[in-house]
Amino acid sequence: MKVFKFGGASINSPKAIKNIVDVIKSQEFEKLVVVVSAMGKTTNALEDILKFYVQRDIKNLDEKLRELKEYHNEIILELFGDKTDVKLYNLFDELDFQLSKEPSDNFDYDYDQIVSQGELISTKIISQYLNLQAIENRWLDARQLIRTDSNYRDAKVEWETSAEKIEHCVSEYFNFENNRVVVTQGFIGATAELSSTTLGREGSDFSAAIFGHILNAQDVTIWKDVPGLLNADPKLMPDAVLLDEISYGETVELAFFGASIIHPKTIKPLQNKKIPLRVKSFIQYNNRGSIIKDIKSKITVPCFIFKKNQALISISTLDFSFIGEENLSLIFGLFAHFGIKINLMQNSAISFSVCAEFNNIDKFYALVEELKTEFKVRYNLNMELITIRNYDEDIAKHILQNRKIYIEQRDRTTLQMVVNASNKKSVDS
Repeated sequence: MKVFKFGGASINSPKAIKNIVDVIKSQEFEKLVVVVSAMGKTTNALEDILKFYVQRDIKNLDEKLRELKEYHNEIILELFGDKTDVKLYNLFDELDFQLSKEPSDNFDYDYDQIVSQGELISTKIISQYLNLQAIENRWLDARQLIRTDSNYRDAKVEWETSAEKIEHCVSEYFNFENNRVVVTQGFIGATAELSSTTLGREGSDFSAAIFGHILNAQDVTIWKDVPGLLNADPKLMPDAVLLDEISYGETVELAFFGASIIHPKTIKPLQNKKIPLRVKSFIQYNNRGSIIKDIKSKITVPCFIFKKNQALISISTLDFSFIGEENLSLIFGLFAHFGIKINLMQNSAISFSVCAEFNNIDKFYALVEELKTEFKVRYNLNMELITIRNYDEDIAKHILQNRKIYIEQRDRTTLQMVVNASNKKSVDS
């Protein structure tokens, strides 16, 4: 039994969906759990709908909802034509029902009830289209399978209960010889009270790992629009090379430093059972791609990770006393409170500097205002964090291209530099 995960880019058009049918057909004698994300930019569209829902901006909500339905209905029309026996007539009923209710006092709760609909809609379309192509399958609601706590938007999996439910629903289905394909959703689960939850952004990879771990899969494959794991983002470095084999540990290191192709939580459940994780192109699906598995050898090719839209924040005490444990505890607590991720930090006797995400302007400035009540704060915006694994000096110089280095940290294998991007802004507070 294998687990296949298809992300939004692999199902963003009728042509793409037809292509994944070919991928599934190529596994003619394999039992498959097919984990599917929302189509294309549906998650972003649902986040816009959520914003208007919370604001009670009915005009913009209705417009965005109409666009979302049109996008899916156009795909349905091209895939199914005038097939009247296809059971897709109630596709948006649950979303409409959620939007008909008053917003709750918990934004994260509302987020999960509404944004989770993207995966439910996409998988119903995929399941019905597989049936049309003579690939009999069973559609399963992941909210009935993956049990979580109520930490909405970043729910924690309750593994024991989830294992019981998945084994009951999926394993029993596969016990019958002709039952070959299960279609379910990535990214979502539910509480014991059956309130929808999500597993964190990009959590569909994690969903695939959950199914792979519990079902003791032969392997898990994540289908991407790239040939596999590359040593750099090909949009930034067109000569990026394919990493054929890589260990679980090295993959976790790259994910920790910000490589975006694998969700960090995905690796551990598979590593615990030594289940290989493959990353392959859904376009060139017969190519080998990359495989992450239990190997001792380390990659030696340099790997490059570029994190743009960073802020460099330097924090010092108002009375020039040392930055000690109490100061650091307060600083970390504020970053956690505002949900701002620290990517690099450096401490000296009287100052503490961090490179952090600058994705939410309101939260960033709220954090700065809180810090200013206890500390002197200086920050630089529009920075970039460059990480090079397996670096040498010539490579570092070539990448830098005379940009100013604000912080540099290195060990035997990893070099990290906070550098200026264009039009940087520096502020003292």
